[in-house]
Amino acid sequence: MTIVTPDRRSTILDAPSNLGLRPPAAGAVPGCYKAPWALRDAGLVERIGAIDAGALVPPRYVATWRPGDGVRNGPAIAAYTRGLAGRVSAIRASGGFPILLGGDCSILLGPALALRRSGRYGLAYLDAHADFRHLGNSPHVGSAAGEDLALATGRGDGYLTDIDGLSPYVRDEDVIVLGVRDEEDLRDIEGSGIAYVPGADISLDAAGKVLVRDELDGFWIHLDVDVLDPSILPAVDSPTPGGLDAGRLTELLRGLLALPGAAGLEVTILDPDLDEDGGQAALLADILVAALA
Repeated sequence: MTIVTPDRRSTILDAPSNLGLRPPAAGAVPGCYKAPWALRDAGLVERIGAIDAGALVPPRYVATWRPGDGVRNGPAIAAYTRGLAGRVSAIRASGGFPILLGGDCSILLGPALALRRSGRYGLAYLDAHADFRHLGNSPHVGSAAGEDLALATGRGDGYLTDIDGLSPYVRDEDVIVLGVRDEEDLRDIEGSGIAYVPGADISLDAAGKVLVRDELDGFWIHLDVDVLDPSILPAVDSPTPGGLDAGRLTELLRGLLALPGAAGLEVTILDPDLDEDGGQAALLADILVAALA
């Protein structure tokens, strides 16, 4: 395939953190930390003509956790958030357009903190789940990958939500959740002030009304690949029927990236342990190449 030369200096940074997920089985760790390798093996860096910013290595994953312990791996996630925020800020300062290859959804806190340090930014949250669990709607908190939108909007322990005294990193009214289809998650975000478009009823117009406003300096794009239907890409930790097909996701990403103020993109939750032949990583790479063209 011909190399794409983007208008912006696309800069890929690996963020291979699995700190925000529970163990998939006893004695195992979540395999999403391998996703950047799988996407690189599919030629993503070369195919979009990206600058290679390397990787930010996360702290050790600790599987032991009990209800009442707070957020799993919480201190490690806080440390990683600070480090990732610094790397994202450096990419942007050099004129780059950061593309983070995760990892789990808790990596959102890094760019959210980086952008909060420089202004007021919105968030396009593409996900089958709202990831909005917090003590206001749940008996306990646990894994940050199921809580990252709540944390980014200031709900939770201050060591994760109020780094540098900047809580919330993103205001409720500056967020739109696209593709959410888990019924419990829909109930969680109702009445929160967060805009959402459920299921496959994706509307770029609705996203633009939230994300392109005079009071915003721009917006970040979060992509959890479980927004795709599991008939297309099942290699995720929590597949949920009713998602997008590859064409719809490509169209949506391309539209979001073309909106004024798009400040960066993160890709999360692909688990190569569930993608033995690499076909799903190759499909995801194709979607990203087409969207970034």
